[in-house]
Order: sequence, then C-alpha cells, then structure tokens
Amino acid sequence: MAIRVLLADDQAMVRAGFAMILDAQPDIEVAGEAEDGEQAVAEADRLAPDVIVMDIQMPRLDGVSATRAIARRTGTARVLVVTTFDIDDYVFQALRAGASGFLLKNAPPEDLVRAVRVVAAGDSLLAPQVTTRLIEAFCHQPAPLPAPPRELEQLTTREREVLTLVAQGLSNHEIAGRLVVSHGTVRTHVARILMKLDLRDRVQAVVLAYETGIVTPGNTDRTWPR
Repeated sequence: MAIRVLLADDQAMVRAGFAMILDAQPDIEVAGEAEDGEQAVAEADRLAPDVIVMDIQMPRLDGVSATRAIARRTGTARVLVVTTFDIDDYVFQALRAGASGFLLKNAPPEDLVRAVRVVAAGDSLLAPQVTTRLIEAFCHQPAPLPAPPRELEQLTTREREVLTLVAQGLSNHEIAGRLVVSHGTVRTHVARILMKLDLRDRVQAVVLAYETGIVTPGNTDRTWPR
C-alpha cells in the first residue's frame, strides 16, 4: 500500500515540485495539498494521510500551530517539517508540538523521498547538519524544566541507558555497537521506551530527555531523578 502524503505549503510552485518528486515514487502517493495551516488541519481530518509535509511559515495558521492541532486530533498522521530556515525557534516548537522530522527545502530530492519513508515507518528524522544546534537550543530555553514524568520509573536500567543514548543522537546501529547487543534488541528497547512513556517517536523521546534534565547539552552522563 502506498504512503499517502499531504503537502502543506503556501507556495504553489513548492507544492508542485514536491508533488512531482514524490508522485514519481512507486510507493508514495500525494493525496492532497493545503495552502495554509487551517486548510492543512482540515485536509488532514478529511484525507487521513500517513505523512504531512508541513511548511513552518504559512498564513491563517502557522505550521507549528497546525502541527499541534493535528497531533492532538489524530494518532496516525506524522508531520515532516520542511522549511527554508536552517534552525530557529519555530522548528524547535514544531518538534515539541509533535513533528516527527525536520528537513531543509534545499535538500536533494532523494532526501525528501527518504524522509517521507522514514517518518511513515514510524521512525524520526532530523537533518544531520542541524541536530547538534537543535540539542544546544535546550540550553537557552527560559522555561523551567518540567517535573520528570512518573512513567520514567517504569523503565529498566537498560531502557534508561538506551534512552540516554537515543537522546545523544545515536542511531540504533550505533547503540547496538556501544552496548554490544543486536540491532533487533535495541529496536525492542526503543519500542518499549516509547510505549511506556506514551511517546510518538524518537524525536519526542529526545525532547523529553533534554527537557527533564535526563541528558543536558555538553554532559552525556545520565542524570536520572532520584
């Protein structure tokens, strides 16, 4: 079954370009388009797409607010933020709101295709060139750290270790090598972590880990609450 995609961007030429790239793939189908955030929310309800390629700055309702509304209204559609901006507070807010990935508009066409497939599969994706700065952004958030969710107490010692490594940006393959376990074992640990913490994907796990102080920028030691 093809991955159904909704394109949300206020520029018709951008939507047309994305549609041309994605429709050329045998496993991807562009199910609809939206030219602003309000329309994106409405079309997400109507079409129930697998992935929404979402611009950040749009009229009537911005991409962050649209992402938040969509994340609250459906548990299936995943948002891939695609923007001109390298990294800014809007992107950080979008990830907090429930976006599962982030990609720059100047990325090669094959990166867009791969990103849609990765996000549709339930994984998460961040553009490599901005991951470090995204993590560093947690240093500059004025809001106080929220209290760690009680669900953290349900994690085993190994699951806590895996969550820490996920928050440091390691892939499942890298985590497997670090812990000297199989790739399948790591996938199982990650799946259990997301289930126990009621998180949508790895991006939300990273946000939780940094917001609650489990991991802090520049400090890779586990700082689990007592």
